[in-house]
Formats: sequence, structure tokens, C-alpha cells
Amino acid sequence: MKKLLFIIIIFFFVLSCYAEDETFVSTLEKIEDTLRITIAAVGDIMMGSDFPSPILPPSSGEHLFSDVKKHLKAEIVFCNLEGPLVHGGTTCKNIKSGRSYAFRTPPKYAKNLADAGFNCVSLANNHIMDFGRRGITSTIKTLDSLNIKHSGPVGDIARFTIKGLKVGLVAFSTYNSTYNILNENVAFSTISSLSDSFDILIVSMHAGSEGTGALHTKDAFEYLYGEPRGNVVKFAHKAIENGADLILGHGPHVPRGLEIYRDRLIAYSLGNFCAYGRFSIKGATGKSLILKVKLKSDGSFDEGKIVSVSIKKPGLPYIDPENHTLQLIRELSTKDFKSNAPEIDEEGTISNSQFLINQ
Repeated sequence: MKKLLFIIIIFFFVLSCYAEDETFVSTLEKIEDTLRITIAAVGDIMMGSDFPSPILPPSSGEHLFSDVKKHLKAEIVFCNLEGPLVHGGTTCKNIKSGRSYAFRTPPKYAKNLADAGFNCVSLANNHIMDFGRRGITSTIKTLDSLNIKHSGPVGDIARFTIKGLKVGLVAFSTYNSTYNILNENVAFSTISSLSDSFDILIVSMHAGSEGTGALHTKDAFEYLYGEPRGNVVKFAHKAIENGADLILGHGPHVPRGLEIYRDRLIAYSLGNFCAYGRFSIKGATGKSLILKVKLKSDGSFDEGKIVSVSIKKPGLPYIDPENHTLQLIRELSTKDFKSNAPEIDEEGTISNSQFLINQ
């Protein structure tokens, strides 16, 4: 499929080389622009839990995304759903240890995702199986009823057709209940195979350590309480080498820097987004964002935008006019990725600095 698109692009390029008609060139530019797709992505969402005791927003959470909804406009609007949508059941986690938590959100709260504009979620994380097979089955059924696409369990791929382009999203974590980044041979084989089936392939990864000590991205294996959380740099680079076009990271509960690799954008962590009553929102864990991305028809990065968000008690997202997250990501990107960092201006516009240098 990508080879066909490449041939079409070359065909129009050759024609343009021989065309002096400004109208013809303008038409080509319009055609090229119409083949771009838009994505709005955020990190972890947990809309409240009735386990072990109820901490749920009033009015079934209908106001959870009121302040940010106007910015959640794109052809794909993505989040990581941090926990199952299910009634009842028994958790398999030992929550008494103090290092393990279990979430259970009533299914009716999923309507808030749809109403806010979300049409794609990752189910690959350390909480989606908090209530076992019953929880994941109920979650998928609920999302399907709202036409929200999803990926996480093996075989579960989010599929879109946008402007005639086939777009796929596959979600990975570090757990065997999902596509697993720790099983590298299978992971990269899966990505390569999917890339052949889609014009554009988005890879989501729930990986890396957690908390304010995990702001920086390192090309090294990460752990949390001894649990392997992967080498996110190695995985992201190899994923792109095998055909991924955009990497959306989440899991550390803080924002991380952005990198451009082979003209593809990597967001190593989108942080928290909605953390009703259960997550820490102190310091960097309360800094969030909406990442807006535009991709060309070949999957390469065109342009982007960071919309800064602040998470305020009891865990709701609000637009941050002071742009604290933007400043943090600019700093982290430059420090962690040097020349591979994208150009990010004071308004939050993201450009491919490598492309600009070559102009």
C-alpha cells in the first residue's frame, strides 16, 4: 500500500517539474494537503473508581473534559484508558502492599470519552486487567457500543480509513496480556507486518518508569519497583525502522521530551490527563498536554502543536494559559535528544528541525 502511494507521489512530482502553470502547482499543493491526517493525543485517563471505595465525579462525570473539549478536534483523538469499564468482579491484585492499585470505572462513564471527541484508546497498560477477563471483556463491549476503536490485547488493532488512507494503531505495554515491547522479535515482526497493511501506522507504548524522577528519557532499560518497563528509546527507534510512523508514549505519569527519528515523531510520554481522585497530581505529575500532530500521506511528520494542560484537584484537566508543560517539554527535548529534538516555538508549534536545517 505504501509503495503505491510512493509511486503516485513521484508521478505528481515529475509532472510538477514540467509544469509552469501556477494553477497546476497550486492544485498539486491542495491535493498534497488533503492527504494529511490529524491526530490529537493525550496520556492516561482514569475517570474515577468505585473500588476499593467509591471516588467518582458527580453527574456521572459529564463535566470531566469541559475545559479541554474544544481542543480535542482531529480525525483521530487518542488516549490511554487506565483501567477497565466494568461492574463488580474481583481484583487479582494485592492492593494491601501499597505498591499496587486497582481501578474499576462504571461503564456509563465511557460516554464522557465519546462526548469529548475520543475515538481511539489504548488498552495496553498495567491496569486494564485489574479485574481480569471480565473487566477487559466489558471494556471492549462498552467501547464498541460507542464506536470508540481500541488496541491492546493481541489481535486487537484500531483501524481507520481517512481521506482514502488506511490508518492503523497498535498499542503495546510491558505485560503479556497485551502486545508486549519486551518480546522484541514478536513486537517488531508485528509492526513490520502491520506496516505492510496500512498506509500510516501509529504505535502506542505504555512503558518506562514512573513519577517525577522519570522525567528524562534515557537509552537504557527502565524498572519500577524491580518490574521491567523496557528501553523506550530502543523500542521507539526499532519500531520506526520496522514501519511505524508515529510513536505515542504514556505510562510514566509525567511528560517527557519529543524526538524526531527518520522524519517520524516520537512522544515518549504524554503524562496524566484525567486522574480523578486516585493519582498524584503534585509537581510534574500535574503537568499535562494535548499533542496535536499532522502527518503526511507517507506517515512522515508534517507539523504539530503542544497545548499545555494543568491537572487540578480532584484530577481534572484545564487549559494552562501560562504554558508550563510547553516550557518543560521544550527543555526536556533539547536536553535529552540534542539535534534530534524538534523545533518547538514559544507558541507550542512543533517543526522538524532537521528538515529546516536542510532547506
